[in-house]
Amino acid sequence: MTGSSSSHTTEVLPVEQYVAGLVRKRMAAGVLFRDRADQVLLVEPSYKPNWEIPGGAVEADESPWHTATREVAEELGINRPAGRLLVVDYVRPQDSRPEGVMFVFDGGVFNEGDDLAGFIPAEGEILSAGFYSLENVRKLAKPLLANRISAAVDAAHKGTTTLCEDGIPLS
Repeated sequence: MTGSSSSHTTEVLPVEQYVAGLVRKRMAAGVLFRDRADQVLLVEPSYKPNWEIPGGAVEADESPWHTATREVAEELGINRPAGRLLVVDYVRPQDSRPEGVMFVFDGGVFNEGDDLAGFIPAEGEILSAGFYSLENVRKLAKPLLANRISAAVDAAHKGTTTLCEDGIPLS
């Protein structure tokens, strides 16, 4: 612009200082497996009362889709790459946990004859695994996860990806 001058100066921070000041968010990734009756695979962890879908925390320098694949191998003893992204869920801080971003990937539908016999639950970590109706998922999983699972099943049916906040779809 002509005839005007800027009265502010912008301080440019060194990259390391800028990056050190960025907010950190926890991340986790899980996989939604279903059977032909549209029941969802849940695992019973030994270290907490609520059931989960296979998955876990994203480690340093690890992508969420790699986390999902790694956790399925660790928890169930099967090597299946994570499928299509079904849900991205922003979770506000709660229960002494910081805010986070949760990803749910499609693990596919098990055919007739596929059963849990092929799964090898992680010794000491997973007590059992089974397919459950969404009604039973609501009894076994925390409400936030049950909502996220319901959104993931809906996204799988529609062939979409759903954005959620605290397990509730945005649209």
